[in-house]
Amino acid sequence: MNATKSWGLVAVVALAAVAGYFALRGADPQPDPLVGVEEPSAPAPINAEPSIQYPIEAVVDPAAEVPDAEVPALDESDAAVSASLDTLLAGGARPDLLLLQDVIRRVVVTVDNLPRERFARRLSPVKSAEGGLLVSGDGNDRVISEDNRARYAPYVALVEAVDIRYLAALYARFYPLFQQAYQELGYPQGYFNDRLVAVLDHLLATPEPAGPLRVVQPKVLYQFADPELERLSAGQKILVRMGPDNAARVKARLRELRRRVAGGVSAP
Repeated sequence: MNATKSWGLVAVVALAAVAGYFALRGADPQPDPLVGVEEPSAPAPINAEPSIQYPIEAVVDPAAEVPDAEVPALDESDAAVSASLDTLLAGGARPDLLLLQDVIRRVVVTVDNLPRERFARRLSPVKSAEGGLLVSGDGNDRVISEDNRARYAPYVALVEAVDIRYLAALYARFYPLFQQAYQELGYPQGYFNDRLVAVLDHLLATPEPAGPLRVVQPKVLYQFADPELERLSAGQKILVRMGPDNAARVKARLRELRRRVAGGVSAP
């Protein structure tokens, strides 16, 4: 694999990392019934001298056969990503699901906003699933239909198609681009890998409710009938509504990626 093609895989690191959004969002051109469409919240205050919890140096795996490659400029990275699509995905994954314009910045913005109440959908690096949320029942007895789970199948395949070990190694090599985009986002002293691990922990802590999920429609948009579920973050809501089987498969990949990008440090 040449340097240009291996660079393109870096984009998939983030796809797997935030599969709760990238692989599971599902919506039509209308507003998503369970996720808002407002602009991202303002960044949290940043300490003057933040400590780094998960240094990227600890992610490097000497056994991973990652080719040496010059890191491209952030503004010039899209061409390399696009050129690599013929090799970066396999096993039924669909590269046409990806949006590769300014992809690194899209990834960083979305990672940062998954634990929030809402995120900017126009900044997604992945296309929406076809159709809208599928529900069954009438009135106050409406639930998310089991048929809704099938809408996410190609996205789950996208997450499962990559080698997490190799992707983590590529992420470490090209980390400067993610760090630069994170600082541009409004965190001049922040550390993106720390934020990534925190978001992974947040997604892995998503509850796993049993039984049909009731929804209500007070106005135009659907909401979870359970107040506890409705208070979840945007990323956690998406994991819940995709169905327990899909969520379990994605969480398995998130768990492995978390172990890699945290340098083997266990979750608290």
